[in-house]
Amino acid sequence: GGAATSAGGAGAAMAAAPRWRERLFALYFLSHIPITALIDLQPLLPDGIAPQALTDLLQHYAASFRDPLMLQPPAWFKAFIYCEAFLQLPFLPVAAYAFLKGGCRWIRIPAIIYSTHVATTLFAILAHILFHDFSKSEHAGPQTLRERLVLLSVYLPYLLIPLLLLFTMLCNPHYKHVEKRKRK
Repeated sequence: GGAATSAGGAGAAMAAAPRWRERLFALYFLSHIPITALIDLQPLLPDGIAPQALTDLLQHYAASFRDPLMLQPPAWFKAFIYCEAFLQLPFLPVAAYAFLKGGCRWIRIPAIIYSTHVATTLFAILAHILFHDFSKSEHAGPQTLRERLVLLSVYLPYLLIPLLLLFTMLCNPHYKHVEKRKRK
C-alpha cells in the first residue's frame, strides 16, 4: 500500500510540477512590470523627466550594488534597455496573465522567444560584470570579486528564471503538445 501510495503521489507531483513553475513565472513577470517601468527604463529618459523619488531610488541602487551600467549605460547596454522597453515590457502583462491563469499553451512560442532573448542579453551583461575593468568608470563599479558577485546576484535571477522558462516550454509535455486544428 505504501509503495503504491508514494508512486501515485510522485505521479501527481509530476503532473502538478508545471503549476509551481507557472506561479513562479507569474510572480517573475508581475514583479518585473514595475521594475522595468519605474527603474530599468530611466536611462532612456531625458534628465529631469523621472520623478525625483525614482531617480533617488536608482541612484541608491547603483551606489549600493556598484552598478554603473544603470547610471551611464554603454551603447550596447542602452540597446538592451530599448529592447526591454519595446519588446519585453509589452509582453510582461501578457505572460503574467497566461501564467496566473495557468495551462495556456498559446504562451509557448512567445515565452520561448522572450526567454531566449533575455538569456542572450544576460550572458553579455554578466560577462561584462565579471570581466570589465571598471576602474575608469565615472560611476563606482565593482572592483573586488565580492563586489562583482554581489552585482551578479542582482542580475542572475533574470538569467535563471528565463532559462527555467525556456526549459519548461521546450521539455514539459503540457507545453510540447499542440492541439491540431480540425480542417473544415
